[in-house]
Amino acid sequence: MKLDRREFCLFSASAAGLSATGRLTYSGTQDEVRKAERSTGQEVSADLVIIGGGLGGCAAAIAALRNGQRVVMTEETDWIGGQLTSQGVPPDEHRWIESSGANSSYRKLRSRIRDYYRQNYPLLESARSKPNLNPGNGNVSRLCQEPRVALAVLEAWLAPYRASGQLLLLPEHRAVAADVANDRILAVKVRSERSGRKRVLVGKYFVDATELGDLLPLTGTEFDTGAEAQSETNELHAAKKADPGNQQAFTMCFAVDHLAGEDHTIDKPDEYAFWRDFVPTMTPPWPGRLLDFTYTHPRSGQPKRLGFSPTGGRTLDGALNLWTYRRMIDAAQFEPNAFPGDISLINWPQNDYVLGNLIGVSRDESRRHIDRAKQLSLSLLYWLQTEAPRPDGGTGFSGLRLRPDIMGTEDGLAKHPYVRESRRIRAEFTILEEHVGLNNRAMVTAKDAATVRAAEFKDSIGVGSYGIDLHPSSTGDNYIDFASLPFQVPLGSLLPVRVSNLIPACKNIGTTHITSGCYRLHPVEWGIGEAAGCLASFAITKNLTLRAIRNTAKRLETFQSYIRKQGVETAWRQG
Repeated sequence: MKLDRREFCLFSASAAGLSATGRLTYSGTQDEVRKAERSTGQEVSADLVIIGGGLGGCAAAIAALRNGQRVVMTEETDWIGGQLTSQGVPPDEHRWIESSGANSSYRKLRSRIRDYYRQNYPLLESARSKPNLNPGNGNVSRLCQEPRVALAVLEAWLAPYRASGQLLLLPEHRAVAADVANDRILAVKVRSERSGRKRVLVGKYFVDATELGDLLPLTGTEFDTGAEAQSETNELHAAKKADPGNQQAFTMCFAVDHLAGEDHTIDKPDEYAFWRDFVPTMTPPWPGRLLDFTYTHPRSGQPKRLGFSPTGGRTLDGALNLWTYRRMIDAAQFEPNAFPGDISLINWPQNDYVLGNLIGVSRDESRRHIDRAKQLSLSLLYWLQTEAPRPDGGTGFSGLRLRPDIMGTEDGLAKHPYVRESRRIRAEFTILEEHVGLNNRAMVTAKDAATVRAAEFKDSIGVGSYGIDLHPSSTGDNYIDFASLPFQVPLGSLLPVRVSNLIPACKNIGTTHITSGCYRLHPVEWGIGEAAGCLASFAITKNLTLRAIRNTAKRLETFQSYIRKQGVETAWRQG
């Protein structure tokens, strides 16, 4: 008997059929396929299976582990930590982060990063004694640090659970198939990227903490990509027409230091001629070549001059110095000669890749886009070394030195693209611009923008704050960037409309293209992941379904009390 996708969904990439909507089907009987698939891999059982070891995955694991659950977590690279490590990006955070607007476990992560520097680095006493030490003194965050330090902290946090066997961590593993029956995931098959060995992971609950929501198509979970139409969401800034392919740029980040008087110019990248002359086709228009210090200001849409001075001097026209923007080591805070110079992460408008997507394309095409994004980043570096205008009137900063050791790779680029947009579950509740966007919220509440607050959700399981910040897209949107309000994360946005035991843990919750712009940053992802781990633990312990927890007032109240006692913030206390 042939089975409907809603009853059974087991497939590998080669056996799957992908429709225009991203739905997957497999033609075969349940017994035939399940027997064949499971026989090819070692079976491992746990209470919670987490696919993806980024910030959301790590937070989900830590939450489940401290609540006594057995956990298996995979990660497709050899570094856990996602945005903070394998993607190389110091955290983007809101202005209240030191005191409120984040879970206590996230603040513990930040404190442990600072303590790692105090315990292991030759800091000057003036820096060591700062309660809110910022190793890089970067402009973007109150905590700019090296990827390896965040990695060390996360690995130390998980080490006791790994040693006891409560946690099985599988780095360099990718999900390739799923076993689903009666709207419930039974198992996920993963394959080692290094050896090709396969394992079948069996669990009570499954968390999708992948950067692109990779578990959603594998399990037949309904999802959306790209931009919704304004007629569908009534969002002030939504597109006139829906476009699943309208997705934000991704970036291949890299780290450099600067050694004055030395020449560290790399070989000219193969695609340098293309990228040197490349002018993005955008609406509103990009002001000129991408490899230039003039870009489109996100809020005004007008040309804006940026500066660059790795020597610490003034920039042209006093513009924002890109060197200090995401600087992760400020050498002046360390003992003399500890570092030959500052170390800065290059994650700028100039290396945002807009010529293709990583979602909705074949794996081969995805690799091609990543390879071209690497060429863009290397071309940016070569341009900085050879042609970029200097404040003294000369050109090129040949002392810029690529730092592969910082990123843990041979080519000096991050292990994984910095991803801003994922597949998003079709959720029990979808967060719209009218819930969190300043102007849209003022319109629907008929309140003045100065007094309006974000929507309050009775099922809140977290908080966050960040402007709605969408980078240029693959179909020609320039920046979409506007004010939002300090917001809550509703539990309904973590519940798929049909699949009963899958929980998203990062950028794949029930947002829209617009609202994903403020729910995608480091502390919010951590909070979503922690809520996912707590939710699975609570459901297992109480023998309840996820919907029963959310849709019964007393159970919801008990769950919220359960997570608050563990340091989860569910309401804003600005200050």
